[in-house]
Amino acid sequence: MSEASDFDPKVQVNGDPLELPILTPCMMANSKPYPASQAHQTPLGFPGELVENWEEKAVARLGVLLKENRALKVYLDSCVKCGACTDKCHYYLGSGDPKNMPVARQDLLRSIYRRYFTLAGKIVPKLVGAKDMTREVLDDWNTYYHQCSQCRRCSVYCPYGIDTAEISMAARDIMDHIGLGQKYSNEIIGKVFNIGNNLGLPPKALKNTLEGLEEEIEEETGVPVKLPLDKEGADMFLITPSADFFASPHMEGLIGYAKVLHEAGINWTFSSEASEAANFGMFIGSHENMAKIAKRITKVARDLKVKRLLFGECGHAWRVAYSFLDSLAGPLDFLDPRYPKPQHICEFTYDLIQAGKLRFDKSKNDEFRLTFHDSCNVARASGMGDKEGGQFEIPRAVLKAVCNYYFDMDPETTREKTLCCGGGGGLLTDELMDIRTRGAMPRLRALKEVENEHGVTHMAAICAICKAQFSKVLPKYGYDMEAIVSVHQMVSNAIILTGSIQEAELSGASQEKETHP
Repeated sequence: MSEASDFDPKVQVNGDPLELPILTPCMMANSKPYPASQAHQTPLGFPGELVENWEEKAVARLGVLLKENRALKVYLDSCVKCGACTDKCHYYLGSGDPKNMPVARQDLLRSIYRRYFTLAGKIVPKLVGAKDMTREVLDDWNTYYHQCSQCRRCSVYCPYGIDTAEISMAARDIMDHIGLGQKYSNEIIGKVFNIGNNLGLPPKALKNTLEGLEEEIEEETGVPVKLPLDKEGADMFLITPSADFFASPHMEGLIGYAKVLHEAGINWTFSSEASEAANFGMFIGSHENMAKIAKRITKVARDLKVKRLLFGECGHAWRVAYSFLDSLAGPLDFLDPRYPKPQHICEFTYDLIQAGKLRFDKSKNDEFRLTFHDSCNVARASGMGDKEGGQFEIPRAVLKAVCNYYFDMDPETTREKTLCCGGGGGLLTDELMDIRTRGAMPRLRALKEVENEHGVTHMAAICAICKAQFSKVLPKYGYDMEAIVSVHQMVSNAIILTGSIQEAELSGASQEKETHP
């Protein structure tokens, strides 16, 4: 792997998911995001281009972050270079670039912190690894802090709990504040502010999409399942990633949500004003933009007078909702206290299954031999249900309720130790395809293992970014792009709606079996 062109995914997929790579310095040095233009920066409150005296302003912004976030200072002070994290990053495993070791990536910011905010760094900088803020340092930040998906796998193994994601977020925040933003994330945040969702899908197009899906569901089932929009007085507001309105396998999952809500008899709605669950403000480390995006959701919930908030399949949307929504955009005291505030669609469906309120024909999914990919922000930054570890067990329980064939991947690559898809944290952009492909390698090696052992054909996920990433990189590793599916796509396939064509077929098959045993 001495050159980027030597990396052949179809060859690399055969191997141990956690195999140490050949150390290849500067392998990913040329992998950089496109810079944000003034049109992307200004709406977010950032300078449109690299400012004068950016070195001093970068250091000053770091000082502000250290005062606002005491954890950041602890993380920058705590590292003892024990090496526990070095081989835990999927980008390091896929590239061999030593700067993708979490400890080395942290040190890109830690060296500046030590130079300007510690006594030793001011007096004997070389002895403590302290560096001046230079253009070379800034270039490294712009490269390697956009080769971190903020998945936090390294923090699981760190004996001091150092969170590399927080350090990456801080570095991105500093770069935005001096005028060096990332086009992909900042452009998306602007679309949310201007239109209401990441895709820039206007209300009329959203309405047409939902009406088209209603027709599709009725044609399939014979049941008039509605996907209501802007319905004041609805009991529940479903907020989902905008990818669910746009492409496979996301839309198939959305159809699954609608079928479950219909069968449960829930009075619910989407919103055209807040048609996006995702929050890219977290990716760029901007509390202000995170809060502004989050407040759209609670504003709509209040305006529509809903009693419950339900989130669709999106990893970081659920992290923000579960961990931060009440503090960013709350209080959520206007919601019905009898239900979780907010609730995940998997938990909602699971509760109905446990109560015996949903019927399934599992044979409808017999063409799928499934495994499940734990999405990072769900696995390591949230919970689900009323039991510890619910974020791991609930999606699996839903899949097992609707499928006959389910197999887990290596436990060293799942649950809290899950491997990232390789496209999270604001990296889901074409100019970063090389690092995305390499970052996906460990997960796809784990997938290959269960394919070889159990004949697994498909991998389910509950994150829009994971689904979009795998749709792109699976073919590079020799898989069909449709090998990635939504959890609620599987629910949609198997669910038997009351009064549906499928119910009549199942009833007819049962009667025939009784007549001709």
